[in-house]
Amino acid sequence: MGEHTLLSHLGMQCTELGDDYLILSMPVDARTHQPMGVLHGGATAALIESVGSIGSALLLDLNAFRPVGLELNVNHIRAVTKGRVEAKGTIVHAGKRTHIWQVDVREEESGKLVATGRLTVMVLPLNS
Repeated sequence: MGEHTLLSHLGMQCTELGDDYLILSMPVDARTHQPMGVLHGGATAALIESVGSIGSALLLDLNAFRPVGLELNVNHIRAVTKGRVEAKGTIVHAGKRTHIWQVDVREEESGKLVATGRLTVMVLPLNS
């Protein structure tokens, strides 16, 4: 699903999938750094949006519907300079027209919270 997309460019990988959650990981390296050598907030936001979008895609019949991001809110908590981060997204609301995902991003090695976000996904009919 992510081949030749932002996901592959930033090195995102799905590492775990559950009934109401999924986890993606992403490296903290030159691909995801900002100029000061720390994880770029935009890369973190892309990770959070990817978790929710993939999660919603897994809940939908993609022959009839497509998920698109509607609103993204991210709070950045601490800086990370190397290693990997993991983003665990949990579905908060799975309605007919909207899904809401809560996503926490943690440093893989220490488990410390790096960022937290909420993504609202709009579910559109494929023919729109």
